[in-house]
Amino acid sequence: MKFVIFFSIVCSLIAFKCIDDKKYPFIKVTYSVTKKTDSVDTYFGYKIGDPYRWLENDNSDETAEWVKSQNEVTNNYLSQIPFRDKIKDRLTKMWNFPKISAPFKAAGKYYFYKNTGLQNQSVLYVIDSLNSEPRVFLDPNSLSTDGTVALNGMAYSNDKKYFAYSVARSGSDWNEIYVKDINSQLDLEDHLSWVKFSSIAWYKDGFFYSRYDAPEEGKALSKKNQFHKMYYHKLGTNQNEDALVYKNDNEPLRTYAAYVPENEKYLFIYEGAASKGNALQFKKLDNSENEFKYIVQGFDYEFNIIECVEIFLCIRTNYQAPKYKLIKIDLNNFDSTNWIEIISEKENVLDGCSFAGNKIVCSYMKNAYNKIEIYSNEGKYEKDIELSTICTVNSVNGKINDNTLFYSISSFTSPGLIYKYSLNNDKSEIYFKSEIDFDESQYITKQEFAKSKDGTMIPMFIVHKKNIKMNGKNPALLYGYGGFNISMTPKFKASNLIWLENGGVYVVACLRGGGEFGDDWHKQGTKLQKQNVFDDFIACAEYLIEKQYTNSSVLAMNGGSNGGLLVGAVTNQRPELFKVALPAVGVMDMLRFHKFTIGWSWTSDYGSSDDSTEFKYIYKYSPLHNIKVNNTNYPAILVTTADHDDRVVPAHSFKYAATLQEYCKGSNPVLIRIDAKAGHGSGKPVSKQIEQAADMWAFTFYNMGISPIYE
Repeated sequence: MKFVIFFSIVCSLIAFKCIDDKKYPFIKVTYSVTKKTDSVDTYFGYKIGDPYRWLENDNSDETAEWVKSQNEVTNNYLSQIPFRDKIKDRLTKMWNFPKISAPFKAAGKYYFYKNTGLQNQSVLYVIDSLNSEPRVFLDPNSLSTDGTVALNGMAYSNDKKYFAYSVARSGSDWNEIYVKDINSQLDLEDHLSWVKFSSIAWYKDGFFYSRYDAPEEGKALSKKNQFHKMYYHKLGTNQNEDALVYKNDNEPLRTYAAYVPENEKYLFIYEGAASKGNALQFKKLDNSENEFKYIVQGFDYEFNIIECVEIFLCIRTNYQAPKYKLIKIDLNNFDSTNWIEIISEKENVLDGCSFAGNKIVCSYMKNAYNKIEIYSNEGKYEKDIELSTICTVNSVNGKINDNTLFYSISSFTSPGLIYKYSLNNDKSEIYFKSEIDFDESQYITKQEFAKSKDGTMIPMFIVHKKNIKMNGKNPALLYGYGGFNISMTPKFKASNLIWLENGGVYVVACLRGGGEFGDDWHKQGTKLQKQNVFDDFIACAEYLIEKQYTNSSVLAMNGGSNGGLLVGAVTNQRPELFKVALPAVGVMDMLRFHKFTIGWSWTSDYGSSDDSTEFKYIYKYSPLHNIKVNNTNYPAILVTTADHDDRVVPAHSFKYAATLQEYCKGSNPVLIRIDAKAGHGSGKPVSKQIEQAADMWAFTFYNMGISPIYE
């Protein structure tokens, strides 16, 4: 591993420097005035103003001018931070290391993703065998000049002839599907549009996929997504000839995704609603059946297909098992009374399963970090695959008829390792190790627990230099999410290394609403219990101060999407607790989130303002509606969003930032950074990731009164 000795020595002697007020003066911000209108809504007798409603129109010239003006204010501020460019330069160097994914087998060959370091998008490579030379199979960087077209999904035909892939442009959730001949690697003429939330499931000389009707012109990034439909596309035909396979005119707010096993005997449909669970239906593909049959109905539980062998379906589910189990269903007799448990629910959360050789490989989550266990096909525990550190298992790639599998792990301070594992001799060997410009041996990761308001113990991962002093003066950043059954496990982010090597303490809170301890943990942070999530986060911040990790003058908080909502709510509830707040692509208007694109599906976690009881609850914490008038102690705030975010539309952040600028009367800046040709985050080019991270860290260091070691 390469180390930069100079930085290691400097960081061990000087964690950070205090700003000299003469060298780094206060930056005065003059906000442009945002127009207000008299827009008012009535909710169950409550009249609630929405004066910045006009910013929801993402196609108007007026909104475009507002975005331009706000970006000018933000860029003017950031340009006056003397170490902004040096942070970007250091980030670029740290980011510039080779990265590959764990190989996976498909169509008789092995494939993997590789990024040489600073490529905007990772490239898909193919190798004929594990000993042969890799060849480029698909390079997404060739699809655009600026790296804003990203590979999103893919599927190989079972006859090993064709490769279908979907791409997303500028970070949008809208996809287009193309088809490539595997042998010649040339694209066919097939091109499908307006695809969203879709799988690609091959059957004979075509595939099943899902899409919406084309939206009205100018409404693609904001219109509510309704009436998802499933189609079959035959190769060589135009999309308007695709056969409609499934639709439901009575239920506009449903989604449908297809799965066809390799034997091509069945078509399964995952049916989703405004819930994290799913229904599951199927039919035979031999033309003996016209109607689909429900294996399970309702949306209270998850049913994820792991494998289909002959007439048996293996499913990972939380049905009567909040921490998940593996079951087997006979498709000729699929009543729930006949389901067979292969691996029963255990103390730890069953995070994932795959079949490899004659074994079942399971990833379990214990206190929010992973372990790997091996079981027989009958579900008998055999052994663990020993992992060297507190880590996340990013992938386990194997085939049911292959005794070799690959798995990859990562931690907060290491991009990780890829291992090749032999099921025959129970042996792991390193297949690939990243070489980075960072000495991870100088840092420690530990887990501690904070007591929340109701007494619940909340785990935190705490990462810092081994030699820091617990004197309450260390800068710290607290990251959280707390929603949608998503678990915060040890993940590597190159952007965070800047913080760590400057003596910062990086903390990830595992809040209720997530999936770290199963479905019950998730439910405790949803709907009328959502305040638990904010209380948990606040408790973690108070713990860090009490234990002398940091203090409020050098404590920042960060979160994106649902985590942006978290940061916004906590900023309102405890503004004095933090010096810097960094809400990214956040759900800030809790009264209208369900009116845009796929927002309706989030009511499973949030509830809805259309319900009188839920309205009163969410209105009390909605970030937009609880900003304190004339408040002078708000932290320095940098809101980030993007113009092509059609997951959480940027209007959330626009209205939030405009209201903050109107009401906040303190000296701390309230800025919004609006990225162009970018979306919610997935597929964002490396160049844009580096630019945004540099601005975030420059803003944070400067407002904490800290000069990074590069200055």
